[in-house]
Amino acid sequence: MENKELVKQLTTPSKNSRLEKFGKTITFLCLGLIVFIVAMILVFIAQKGLSTFFVDKVNIFEFLFSGTWEPNSKSFGAAPMILGSFIVTILSAIVATPFAIGAAVFMTEISPKYGAKILQPAVELLVGIPSVVYGFIGLQVIVPFVRSIFGGTGFGILSGVFVLFVMILPTVTFMTVDSLKAVPRHYKEASLAMGATRWQTIWRVILNAARPGIFTAIVFGMARAFGEALAIQMVVGNSAVIPTSLTTPAATLTSVLTMGIGNTVMGTVQNNVLWSLALVLLVMSLAFNTVIKLITREGKKNYER
Repeated sequence: MENKELVKQLTTPSKNSRLEKFGKTITFLCLGLIVFIVAMILVFIAQKGLSTFFVDKVNIFEFLFSGTWEPNSKSFGAAPMILGSFIVTILSAIVATPFAIGAAVFMTEISPKYGAKILQPAVELLVGIPSVVYGFIGLQVIVPFVRSIFGGTGFGILSGVFVLFVMILPTVTFMTVDSLKAVPRHYKEASLAMGATRWQTIWRVILNAARPGIFTAIVFGMARAFGEALAIQMVVGNSAVIPTSLTTPAATLTSVLTMGIGNTVMGTVQNNVLWSLALVLLVMSLAFNTVIKLITREGKKNYER
């Protein structure tokens, strides 16, 4: 009799087991919904973007490499916006990287106590500021500063670099902090035990070991800068010409999209070509994510070694 009751208890699903199955089902449904939404976004943008070349018969090479952007005259050269986006992104990352690494080293190695109390809250404050506020500050402060120091109108690549530098600084800083904290403690202890100074240990051991994570932070910051729209639109000048200097007005993919998408009729070639710009932006975002994954994978291999 006791054996039968024991077998019955073992074969009857418990309440916890049913809750676990229910939780797994909900989780998989949510994951499936997310994958479906992302796939639909990709399909929609690809369909609208590719219709420019297959339906409206716009030459893809002219679109990518021509420097003339005049939608009303049927001239769709996206090279000025693509070039402007890359220049602003790369320069802002170059400017932000030394500041981010310096702040991260200070918060983790030099003075963790004061870094956590003073520097970290200040950097966190930059994260919560809306893009439009950065744009207004750039419009009221950075543009006049660039105009008075470097000449020109003040609108251009240089103003956009200054704005994006401040915007991506928190992202690169915090990801670099996480990378430095992830370095095994015995690396530092072994270096100090062999007679290396603190700065030699930071420069040659800690930063070198955290290099994949730092590169990931930089690329992640570049992806953030590449996709920024509102703030950069307010200071870059929005002139769809190939920039000849850092102080001349220029345009980016996002600035042209935000200005033009609401002023065109859905289904027209002027509207479809904007979706093509969005497709280029999406492809570049995927490329940034791919680079991040490759760097992360290489970093894991180095740690395993």
